[in-house]
Amino acid sequence: MKRSYTTDERELVFSLWKKGCGFSDIGRVLDAKPGSVFTILREHGGIRPAIRKRAANHLTLEEREEIRAGLSAKMSIRAIAQSLNRSPSTISREVNRNRGRRWYKAIAADNRAWRCAKRPKACALEINRELRQTVIEKLQLFWSPEQIAGWLRRHYPGCVSMHVSHETIYKTVYVRSRKALDHRLACCFRRGHKMRQGKKYSRPGDRGTISIVNGVSIHQRDSTVDSRRTIGHWEGDLVTGSGNTHIATLVERKTRFTLLLKVAGKDADSVNSALVSAFNGMPCELRQSLTWDRGMELAKHSELSQQTNMPVYFCDTQSPWQRGTKEFEFSRSAAVPEKDLLVTSLPRSTE
Repeated sequence: MKRSYTTDERELVFSLWKKGCGFSDIGRVLDAKPGSVFTILREHGGIRPAIRKRAANHLTLEEREEIRAGLSAKMSIRAIAQSLNRSPSTISREVNRNRGRRWYKAIAADNRAWRCAKRPKACALEINRELRQTVIEKLQLFWSPEQIAGWLRRHYPGCVSMHVSHETIYKTVYVRSRKALDHRLACCFRRGHKMRQGKKYSRPGDRGTISIVNGVSIHQRDSTVDSRRTIGHWEGDLVTGSGNTHIATLVERKTRFTLLLKVAGKDADSVNSALVSAFNGMPCELRQSLTWDRGMELAKHSELSQQTNMPVYFCDTQSPWQRGTKEFEFSRSAAVPEKDLLVTSLPRSTE
C-alpha cells in the first residue's frame, strides 16, 4: 500500500533536506522508504512549497458542521445563515454545490473547497514568451541564473517585463508543475543538481557524514596497520557493474591478496551477509580489521563487528584515497564475476 504523508511530515522532509540530510537519513526518521522521500522532493524540485492558508472570509469546517446539523434538523437556509451570521446566498451556494440538502456532508464539502481553492499563478517566464526564449538561450550557453538576471537588467533597463530574478529561474526549472522551462535544463546549471539542495549537502547520491551511525574513524586505527608488518588488515569497497550487479571487494594490505564477493544487492543486509560469510571462513589471524568508506552499504557495521569479532574503521568524508591499497588495485577493474566467490592474487605494489 502506498504511504501517505501528513502536512507536518512533508514539512519535516523539506526541513531535513535543507539541513543536508540524504534520502535514507530522512527515511529513517519518518520510518519510510528512501524512494518515497525522493518522490516528495522531486515533485517540488527540492524547494519547500509555500504553506497554504485558508482565506479569512471562507467557510470553516466548524461552520460546515453547523450547516449539516441545521439541514438534519430541517432548518431553513435563512435560519442557518442567521445562526452563523452569514449571508443566506452563501449558505445556499454551499449546499447546492455539494449535492444538496439531502446528501450534504461537511468533511466532503470542506475537502472539495480546499481542492477548488487552488489558483496557480502563472510565473513571469510563462507569460512572457520573449523573456522565456532569452533565458533558455542563456542557460544553454551555461550562464548561471544570477548572470542571466543581471544581464537582463543591464540590457533592458527601461523594460520591467524583461526582468526576472534568479530565484524565479531556479524555481521554474526545478519545480515540475511549472512547465515554462524544461526541468532537464538543470544540467546546464553550474552544479548540475537535479533538485535544489541545502548548502550542507556534501555530495550527489545519498552519502554524507551522517549516513554511518557510530562509525569509528580511520584515525583511531592502530598505527601498526600503516606499516604493513602484520597480516589480516583489509580494505573494502562496493563496486557496481552493468545490469544492476554488485561485488564487494576486499584487499589484504600486506599481501595484496584479493577477494571479490558477488552480493545480491547494494543494500546493507546483502553486503553484511556476504562479508560475514567470507570473514567467518578465515582463520582468526586474518581477521584483524576492516577499513571502508562511508557508503550506506556498510550501515550494519556494528553487527559485522560482533559476528566476526573484527573492528571496522571508516575513511573521512570524500576521502577514499585513505584506503590506498584498495584504490590502487581496483582502479583498472570494474567487471562483475559470474561466480559467487572469486579469489585472486594481485601483484604487490607500493603506496
